[in-house]
Amino acid sequence: MDSLKQQLTSLMQYRPLWRTAFVVSVLAIGFLATTDNPYPIPSSSSDKVNHVLAFVELTILTRLAWPDLRAIWFAPALLGFGLGIELIQANLPYREFSMADLAADGIGIAIGLLPWPGVRKIGKPDLRNSPGSL
Repeated sequence: MDSLKQQLTSLMQYRPLWRTAFVVSVLAIGFLATTDNPYPIPSSSSDKVNHVLAFVELTILTRLAWPDLRAIWFAPALLGFGLGIELIQANLPYREFSMADLAADGIGIAIGLLPWPGVRKIGKPDLRNSPGSL
């Protein structure tokens, strides 16, 4: 059991994985937000729920990929990404700008900033279990 915990901890600390997942997610969300072709992807029937889920995911991936980065820096950047999507959609004939979508993005970021089990600053060693703590 201890080995499984160590493996999960190692996985949580593997920054290149989370950074790659973040980039792939940004590209996928950007593509899906600007395409006019409906894709058979798992999603909610509510566009607002899709926005909330997308930005919860981006926020959690950001926290895993850059655990020392403070929310004051990345939360506005993520909201700016959402605004960028809305501005692009405003110029597409098959999409439209929506402040409600941007609000849903903000709600997703706020939910992603909540304390989640396993999504905390894992990079700092726990000195209680080190040989020097005895």
